[in-house]
Amino acid sequence: MWPIIIIPFLGTSLGAACVFFFKNSIGENLQKAFTGFAAGVMVSASFFSLLIPAIDQSQNLGKLGFLPASIGFAVGMLFLLCLDVLVPHMHMDNSEEGVKSGLKRTTKLVLAVTLHNIPEGMAVGVVCAGWLYGSETTSFLGAMSLAIGIAIQNFPEGAIVSMPLLAEGESKGKTFLYGVLSGIVEPIGALLVVMAAGLFVPLMPYFLSFAAGAMIYVVVEELIPEMAEGKHSNIGTISFALGFIIMMALDVGLG
Repeated sequence: MWPIIIIPFLGTSLGAACVFFFKNSIGENLQKAFTGFAAGVMVSASFFSLLIPAIDQSQNLGKLGFLPASIGFAVGMLFLLCLDVLVPHMHMDNSEEGVKSGLKRTTKLVLAVTLHNIPEGMAVGVVCAGWLYGSETTSFLGAMSLAIGIAIQNFPEGAIVSMPLLAEGESKGKTFLYGVLSGIVEPIGALLVVMAAGLFVPLMPYFLSFAAGAMIYVVVEELIPEMAEGKHSNIGTISFALGFIIMMALDVGLG
């Protein structure tokens, strides 16, 4: 289980290491490509790795089998909405949100990516829990494919949080550390979900769809607006499709 939980965190750390290879910042078009790719992976993972298994596990409810997935999805969206409102942070496009606070700009940017990583860690934890507790709709390879897919999309997220801080004059070592810290919430969240899921195995469809709802919130609220903003929005759209296809191939091929 541990290798699966750690894989997404390694993706974030490798992305943060971009500060040692780029000069000062990521170009606008490359950032759009990174963001679109991350959005595509998250949407695909939410659908193939989380919502479909949640519905499959609720087949005993007959025509009401959609209810656990619907309820979990809605609660997941609401959970991230509350975090988005209550925790002062910056949006991924580096614009200030309405909530004012005394936090430093760098702290807000790290908090933004950290918030995005929470549902991803939860998603990996839920799928690992399903595999560990013998769910028929999840497997070791399925959990591994989700972890790899999230690690791939975490690479640009690690770069997105670290490179702007480097451009502001922070040292490479410090910006790398900020990027790594933004991803540490993933293995912690995954482990907590695995521990909790062991007590609530019958609620697994709710856990799966909760993670999906939280991930989709991040995509709709943050990633899609950023990748579509300004000129050359088609770069983000093409990258979205690429990310979606890669994650779908991983899930279907390995799951």
